[in-house]
Amino acid sequence: MPSSSSVIRQAGVIPIDGDRICIVSSRGGKRWVVPKGCLEPGKSSAEIALQEAWEEAGLVGVLQTDPIGTYLYEKSGFTCHVTIFVMNVTEAAERWPERDFRQRCWLAPEEALQRIDDAGLRELIREAMPFCSASRQR
Repeated sequence: MPSSSSVIRQAGVIPIDGDRICIVSSRGGKRWVVPKGCLEPGKSSAEIALQEAWEEAGLVGVLQTDPIGTYLYEKSGFTCHVTIFVMNVTEAAERWPERDFRQRCWLAPEEALQRIDDAGLRELIREAMPFCSASRQR
């Protein structure tokens, strides 16, 4: 188990709109991920998740009350521990802070699973699939 000093705590969202999930490219453009970022003093995991959805994907929405789960990944010699929420998207902006650095992609959950490399994140997307519904359209 990594020491607490080598663990970076993050929070993020699986954005859902109707029967689609939004994923974003990593800053380097080599991987597909969900919006997520490091926790900040004075902000809750839920607040960071909403903030990252806006900054990285231009999305606004409502979080499910409880996180759907967590996963770990390695980055630059650190272990990142990410708490993930499901977010029902209410608005998707045409312009957002990281638009020039990231692509935003809406996919059926099965297609999103094919693009995500991280096994832990794929498992959380599988768990989020029941929140998808064809009855709501963007």
